[in-house]
Amino acid sequence: MSLSLFGENTLLGSKPALFIGGERVMTEATSPVENPATGEAFTEVPDAGKEHVELALQRAQAAQRVWALIPLPERARVLEKIVTHVEANSEELAQIVVAEQGKTITEARGEIGGVKAFFDYAISQKYRSTGDVMAPSAPGQQLVVREEPVGVVVAIIPWNFPAAIFARKVAPALMAGNAIIVKPSGITPLSSLALARLCQMAGLPDGLVSVLTGPGRVTGKLLVEHPLTSMVTVTGSTRAGREILAQAAEKIIPVSLELGGKAPVIVFDDADLDLAVQHAFEARFWNCGQVCTCNERTYVQRGVYDEFVKRFVAKVADLRVGDPTDESSQMGPKVSKAEWTKVKEFVDNAVSDGATIEIGGGAPQGMEDAPGYWFAPTVLTNVKNDMDIVQSEVFGPVLPILPFDMYEEVVEWANSTVYGLTAYVYTGDMRTAMSATDDLDFGEVYINRVGPEEVQGFHTGWKLSGLGGDDGQHGFERYTRRKTVYLDYNRRV
Repeated sequence: MSLSLFGENTLLGSKPALFIGGERVMTEATSPVENPATGEAFTEVPDAGKEHVELALQRAQAAQRVWALIPLPERARVLEKIVTHVEANSEELAQIVVAEQGKTITEARGEIGGVKAFFDYAISQKYRSTGDVMAPSAPGQQLVVREEPVGVVVAIIPWNFPAAIFARKVAPALMAGNAIIVKPSGITPLSSLALARLCQMAGLPDGLVSVLTGPGRVTGKLLVEHPLTSMVTVTGSTRAGREILAQAAEKIIPVSLELGGKAPVIVFDDADLDLAVQHAFEARFWNCGQVCTCNERTYVQRGVYDEFVKRFVAKVADLRVGDPTDESSQMGPKVSKAEWTKVKEFVDNAVSDGATIEIGGGAPQGMEDAPGYWFAPTVLTNVKNDMDIVQSEVFGPVLPILPFDMYEEVVEWANSTVYGLTAYVYTGDMRTAMSATDDLDFGEVYINRVGPEEVQGFHTGWKLSGLGGDDGQHGFERYTRRKTVYLDYNRRV
């Protein structure tokens, strides 16, 4: 792929800039953006300051007051134009994702498909019911509970799906009548800037979408605590979620949290083993294991445990790790040096605690001295359920596989972590499947299939995995609030 990311006719322009109220804004202070495949910085983005936060929020508030008065079908027509522009620029968007995040080009193209899907679902709400008429207490009266936008939304988004999660939050926020300011991860700020530009090109009124880049604990904190912010939506780590929830508590505003996960894959003796192996493999190594719904630990009933491990390791041995711009690559690098080091420490500590490396464990063979943040797909056995690698989110291409004997045992193990986002169950017995659905303490359960989650569903976490997400009907409603109107139209003498 030879297309340059920067230039007069590219989405990012000749140099990335803050996007505030439809204008490109430069700053003296900047932060570098690295290519994970090389470990080298290839551009830099501005660091927003207090004055930029103030300007973005003021313009958002003014634009939102006008946008809220526009009927949903008219809002939908603008969002439809955004989808058209995303489709026309999909390859450039995918290349931006690859350059800053490191996932393969095929995965990046799939992510841009997700961008369109989130906008499509939001557009489908153009004929939704926007309130309820309740029974009044007396004749000549009316009691209406109306649905209205919350106002100005601040979105804090992570680095693992920088384009898709932009759409996941921006699309419902806009369709519900809000303005939104996006604070992307400092690791992957370019996708948000490019998508905001496409929103402008599609005719979205200036001020409804702004993007502020810069350190999260500076720029993000200013946005969350500002008096004009009406809602905060976060996808990220549990640590970040805790901090932002505490910051927002002073103002008592709604907060949506999509946080970490530690998804178990549970394989019973009667499962379709070919299917279970394939799905466990896919669910572990998506995006180099950097997905909150990834297969973080696999429990296999003892009767099929040895065969499962044998087949799984064989598939891992054939996994092609390489240049993410190469169409044949199946897995790219970790997103950053810090993330690479974190994963390596998990593996080393597990080995020190008695785990066995079946394959992998560090840099891929032949790439030990290669630039970039390459980590080999790794399988661990002889693992105990109380080890840190089973209890804590690894967020990398490392899978511990544990044998179990009884249903009650594996349900207890699966529920033993502080997370409760996603769980997967493989069985041929409907009673086992439905019992697991009842007994697993997770916000979403997949039976004999894997994700990703669908836009019409609800990506909701329990425990330290958050307070629920932005997708589907329930997610859309997070971007609204209620106003109750009491009307008396009795004629007075």
